[in-house]
Amino acid sequence: MADEQQMNVAVLGGGSFGTALASIAADNGAKVRQWMRDEALVTQINHEHRNGRYLPHYVINPAVIASTDLQLVLEDAELVLIAIPSKAFRSVVQAAKPWLTSEKILVSTTKGIEQDSFLLMSQVLEQETGFPHIGVIAGPNLASEIADKQLTATVIASADALTRTRVQQALGCRYFRVYASNDRHGVELGGALKNIYAIAAGMAAALGMGENTRSMLMTRALAEMSRFAVAQGANPMTFLGLAGVGDLIVTCSSNLSRNYRVGYAMGEGRGLDEAVSALGQVAEGVNTVKLVCAKAREMGVYMPLAEGLNRVLFDGVPAQEMARTLMMGEQSSDVEFILPREDVQQAHRDQATADSGGEHE
Repeated sequence: MADEQQMNVAVLGGGSFGTALASIAADNGAKVRQWMRDEALVTQINHEHRNGRYLPHYVINPAVIASTDLQLVLEDAELVLIAIPSKAFRSVVQAAKPWLTSEKILVSTTKGIEQDSFLLMSQVLEQETGFPHIGVIAGPNLASEIADKQLTATVIASADALTRTRVQQALGCRYFRVYASNDRHGVELGGALKNIYAIAAGMAAALGMGENTRSMLMTRALAEMSRFAVAQGANPMTFLGLAGVGDLIVTCSSNLSRNYRVGYAMGEGRGLDEAVSALGQVAEGVNTVKLVCAKAREMGVYMPLAEGLNRVLFDGVPAQEMARTLMMGEQSSDVEFILPREDVQQAHRDQATADSGGEHE
């Protein structure tokens, strides 16, 4: 760690990513405490130094102390990493509030959107605390590969330079590289939106589609993601980075991705409930599809892939239909930040007018 003084780090959440980050911070010399609700998991981490439920073969740094006591975990923490599924995120932050102060750095690692408010997790943090040091971590970060110490990169996004620097100090190591961004909204939207297309990629793989199709799916997914995010105020260039195309590649290509596995199971003919329960973990993309499609309709953002997937997940349309949606989408602009979609559509209209005029001569 770059700072000579030992950093106090709190991790809220007992899942695979939170556990991997807790251990990395301890490897880097930080004093780390990890909060979770499950007493049995706390005992296992403290005595066996492993998380048998989520990362059974990963040896956690023995300096990580797990606890069900929020006060014990948070009281002295300078950096708080919040790795809680989106459905429970706000309630955990509310429970933690008595021990949060404006000096603490609060960082979400959750790639999801809150159902009722359509807020991203950093916005929930902002709303609940009003504190200045808020950031998000996102990127192509499969926890099992991080646990195997495979070279991995992530993004810490914040408008606050102190937040970016302290997270880089706490987590950067020889196999976990931490890059900085000031587009918190874009990075966080990238992390949430790519989960939608991971489900679609899993379905496509189960239906036997080839590499050309997957490449097309991912590229058009990137177009939809950036189109939606820019309408929400994000920078389109963010999607060329780790939290955009980087995360999209890994989550659309790997059966280690939870969302990909849900899509694959549905492509094999299973229903949504069966696919999700077989996974045994939260697949954030399922909830995100419905929320994003509703918001896109409200904002008038064109998202044919997300809409097609939404119909498969919630309206009982067969998975093959999603593939048809991919092929039936309009042949418009490739990169609309270079050539706007409207310009292509206008050119088509102009040509149609010219052609029909020619017929009447």
